[in-house]
Amino acid sequence: MKLTHINEKHNPKMVDVGEKNITKRIAIASGEIKMLPSTKKAILEEKTKKGAVLQTAIIAAIMGSKKTSELIPMCHNIFIDSIDVDIEETKDGFKIIITAKTHSKTGIEMEALTAVSVGLLTIYDMAKAIDREMEITNIKLEYKAGGKSGEFKRTEG
Repeated sequence: MKLTHINEKHNPKMVDVGEKNITKRIAIASGEIKMLPSTKKAILEEKTKKGAVLQTAIIAAIMGSKKTSELIPMCHNIFIDSIDVDIEETKDGFKIIITAKTHSKTGIEMEALTAVSVGLLTIYDMAKAIDREMEITNIKLEYKAGGKSGEFKRTEG
């Protein structure tokens, strides 16, 4: 198997996407944060010391998506058409779902996954004073479409 991010001298390299076609691409990623019921209540009632947790997490997720190529060494800097952030209540916390879209030569999965991660970390940061046992879990790609590899849809829940 030929490694795509290693050159003939076995040094890391960024893949050349120069000859690839620009196509519409979409990625959906999600992740969860589990917490004490009292922490969830404080977040929902906006009674944490740091302010509006969920709204701040939405902004942080969008900002995080735009910094992906600065954080992940082999990611290309791509133009993001849109990032949509949805936060749902779960039984024991919250779930963040990111839908990311681009017209590019390379995918947008890493931007979606980074957005999820940064959004969840922001919730943790803003509520850690009241609950250090929060747990970030299940960060995953749910769906992707566009590009050479085509469509991917997660089969399990």
